[in-house]
Amino acid sequence: TPGVARVCQAIHTDPRTADTLTIRRNMVAVITDGSAVLGLGNIGPKAALPVMEGKALLFKEFGGVDAFPICLDTQDTEKIIETCRFLAPTFGGINLEDISSPRCMEIETRLADELDIPVFHDDQHGTAVVVLAALRNALKLVKKDLSKCRIVLNGAGAAGTAIARLLVLAGCKEIIGFDSHGVINNKRAAENEMRRWFIAHCNPSQFEGTLAEAMKGADVFIGVSAPNVLKEEDIAAMAKSAIVFALANPDPEIDPALARKHAAVVATGRSDQPNQINNVLAFPGIFRGLLDAGASKITDELLVSCAEAIAACVSDSQLNASFIVPSVFDPAVVTSVAAAVKRCC
Repeated sequence: TPGVARVCQAIHTDPRTADTLTIRRNMVAVITDGSAVLGLGNIGPKAALPVMEGKALLFKEFGGVDAFPICLDTQDTEKIIETCRFLAPTFGGINLEDISSPRCMEIETRLADELDIPVFHDDQHGTAVVVLAALRNALKLVKKDLSKCRIVLNGAGAAGTAIARLLVLAGCKEIIGFDSHGVINNKRAAENEMRRWFIAHCNPSQFEGTLAEAMKGADVFIGVSAPNVLKEEDIAAMAKSAIVFALANPDPEIDPALARKHAAVVATGRSDQPNQINNVLAFPGIFRGLLDAGASKITDELLVSCAEAIAACVSDSQLNASFIVPSVFDPAVVTSVAAAVKRCC
């Protein structure tokens, strides 16, 4: 018909007009292969669909973003990248979700380089943003400077590396990282880009001991790893006014009740505990800002700005040991995060 033909011709003449003449500008693809569904593992694409549907609802409810779940029946890195490339003309952004490490980092990096729309991996970027926001406020509460803190990070996969990247950019000088094979230092093999970055930027003293030994005198523990890897005496051995973020789900690295006996601030990934590190504080506002700005790339500097915006949503009068991040239902969060994104674009 003449009406739709005119729209098609306008987009053919200037492809940029697709953002204003179609649904594309407000559409995000939520893409998974079902290989690392939070708390459930490699359950496959069909079983992952309910989680992706829930994610799409969160996008709409909190950010006013139209998102559609796409569960791919392949765990082949090249096929996932190729599929995302083919889908890109329909969407204003891509949210990668629950793809196992280290493949997720290669997929995100290559798509970010190849596409003209923002590519966001929530398990990396979203987690890192909210962790940094929470740590900003926790350090403010205990009156410590990030640049002078010794941080022990257990879990050096996609999420752990993303957290470390933002912490270093924000001013942290000493992060001692551990994975399932032990401490990460320059004696370890750098088998991928993720590990090469970690070796180059963390553990400046080349610490060689155990996790328990690293905890002695540490100011902060951040866990994105496995249940019950810490004991109560490990928390007791930390520095005065210690901060513990035990974020393994559904069971954290240490029972929060035990951690609170010795640490000044404790956070988990659980909704039934104070200080839940919840990615919904980040991704709706980040995509709202990216889509409104017509942005094509996501930088670490942008993510740090988003973390600062989330942290600022907790006023000085509200800040306490059980409230270091705002409620996910605080309407100021999405607005503040979106504004921070637009300032960086």
